[in-house]
Amino acid sequence: MMLPDAVEENMSFLLVELDGQLSRLSGYFKSPHSDTAEQLVARAGYASNLSSRVRKACLAGMIKGGRKGARQMDLQGIDTVARNLDLMSRLGRRAVLHAQGVARPKLLRADAYVGPLTSVRASVAQVQDALHSRDSKTAVDIGQTREALGRFHDRLFDTYTRDMRDTRHTEDLAHALLTLNEVARMGEALQAISEAILSINIGQPVRFERYFTLRSVLASIGGDDEDITLHPLAETRSGSAISSLRTRDAKGRRVSAVFKDGDRRKVKKERVGVKSWDSVYPGLAPEILSYERHGDSAALLIEHLEGETFEDLVLGGSDTRLAEAQKALHKTVRDIWKQTRIDTPAQMGAMAQLSGRMADVYRLHPRFATEAQTIQGLAIAGFDDLVTAAATREAQIEAPFSVYIHGDFNLDNVIHDASARKIRFVDLHRSRYMDYVQDVSVFMVSNYRLQVLDRTTRARIASVAMGMQDMAAKFARQQKDPTFDYRLALGLARSFASSTRFVVDKDHARKMMLRARYLLEQALSVPEGREARFRLPKGILFRD
Repeated sequence: MMLPDAVEENMSFLLVELDGQLSRLSGYFKSPHSDTAEQLVARAGYASNLSSRVRKACLAGMIKGGRKGARQMDLQGIDTVARNLDLMSRLGRRAVLHAQGVARPKLLRADAYVGPLTSVRASVAQVQDALHSRDSKTAVDIGQTREALGRFHDRLFDTYTRDMRDTRHTEDLAHALLTLNEVARMGEALQAISEAILSINIGQPVRFERYFTLRSVLASIGGDDEDITLHPLAETRSGSAISSLRTRDAKGRRVSAVFKDGDRRKVKKERVGVKSWDSVYPGLAPEILSYERHGDSAALLIEHLEGETFEDLVLGGSDTRLAEAQKALHKTVRDIWKQTRIDTPAQMGAMAQLSGRMADVYRLHPRFATEAQTIQGLAIAGFDDLVTAAATREAQIEAPFSVYIHGDFNLDNVIHDASARKIRFVDLHRSRYMDYVQDVSVFMVSNYRLQVLDRTTRARIASVAMGMQDMAAKFARQQKDPTFDYRLALGLARSFASSTRFVVDKDHARKMMLRARYLLEQALSVPEGREARFRLPKGILFRD
């Protein structure tokens, strides 16, 4: 790795300085003497100054280098390494200060620290080689020191707490516990250094656990984790990370895929969702290349899909490309609904979904939490009261049939491959048999919530949303679904209101919330039993 001279030079000095400090720290625990402690404390500013120089040089390099991705990742990684080396220096000094507070040295059990500190020093000695050679195996070895320090911490913690029960010298043992904590935290710093080096090697920020799941899925296709490139695609709100991946398989052939990892339960649902689409509508979902579990996390390696998401098309595609994509989407969705239709009535439960999400909405937008009030003799219901009343009405109606739905039908989960003239779906963990209005309402509002203000783009957004509404309404008439409009009003109200928890812009969120309220009031104004006569107002909902 070629680094700016100032980064290279000061990083070398920083590593040498920390090695000396760790040597003195280990020497102190071999033979606790105040002069050794004083020597260590006296060097308080050395590591900090060198770390600061490295970080300033990294910042200068990032500014000079512009937006070159690989260079930026290298310098960001070096910055992280420097910060954590400085942290280790501070942890060592604090450990000595707490150790000196133990008036009865036998209670400290100082000799127990020598072995772990020797391991820490050995790990620090590997940092420079791991950086220069981009050696992921060595980076993993550095990070695994945390596990050894964790085991050391647990053993000595049990010893100290047992001693606390058998002695009055609790102050000494409290200092001993604080000493233990500072040394054990060096493992966290080493793992952060390990993750920084792995991130430099892979080309994307990577957590320690994520690296192991990545290696597992690559091994299952014969891939080589030493020849891999990751580029971030998304970070979901549930914590899952999605990246594009390029590597080589066992035969040396280039493999392009999507790597998705996160909570094991959600990733498993995604896998089940993809498999279910293979059975109900083959060719729509991407192929699963590999699935691996690692503790509480799991990972999928999924076929890379060619094409553009609908979000990209709406925001930046030509009118011709967008029109072609809409035509393909409407045809595909109609076909899915017809092929998967079963004569089982479906309850959407839009108001129950909304009720469960309003706490998150109010946390971001507390002013939306309105109570019932009276203005000039006119009673105005609180928003939660409207939701409760609408839930009662919704329970009395249902879709006369069920279809297989996407379940999270946002613009960025729909891909159009123009060359193949084909629609593909991604993020399928919520797929199930359900009221098709669920997907229609989510798709329409995912258009509106795009935070783009220019009139031309807002007009395109409205056109795409209303195009979906028109297609679905025609399908409803063909299938003799009389309450389609009424259920769509409730679904849109749910999506408008609940989506504000993702919209920080107060004005845009307010417009969405007002639309939700309007729809609920309109739906509730319909006499019971007359829901089939309700007609959703066209146009005004999606035009600002």
